Amino acid sequence: MSETMTSVLEWVVLGLNVVFLLLLIRENIWCWIFGIVASLISVVLFFEAKLYSETLLYSVYVVLGVYAWVQWHTNSKKTPMPIQTKSLVFHGKALVIGFLVWFGLGFFFKTYTDSNLPWADACSTSFAFVATYLEAKKVLHHWIYWIGVNVFSIWLYHTRSLPVLALMMFGFTIFSVVGYIAWKKRLKLQVTP
Repeated sequence: MSETMTSVLEWVVLGLNVVFLLLLIRENIWCWIFGIVASLISVVLFFEAKLYSETLLYSVYVVLGVYAWVQWHTNSKKTPMPIQTKSLVFHGKALVIGFLVWFGLGFFFKTYTDSNLPWADACSTSFAFVATYLEAKKVLHHWIYWIGVNVFSIWLYHTRSLPVLALMMFGFTIFSVVGYIAWKKRLKLQVTP
């Protein structure tokens, strides 16, 4: 794929993802459609950049986007799916799962592919799996996971000559902070009688 086409697709992904995040912060179910389309395009970009864990991640984003759409749609027929919190033990288990997936993916892509930066690629991918699952379940602290993943991904995408996507991750970091604050306020309103 030409550099020009890659750049155009990066900008399209950026635009779709900005809309996704704005709608997600507002808890609007339509966010998932924008996220799914952005993820499909990203699969192509990351495969071309030989970031195979990211390719896998964005493929899973498509599946999880459909799952989240169904989850949110099913709940929205009655009442909106509530924002929830989980215990430290729950998050400890989530982190352990993230580390295990990181090791497994890193080993696989280091051993069996020509992946560039297989361990770094696997790190962002594994913890993004965790964050995405928590996002689909509307767990407040998914935003915290995303802050970490996004900051790390700025560096990762920059090293693979994907400057627009690196810039997107910088923006996502800011959106994640805004999203956390907004959802935390809404959570307090949910709990207040």
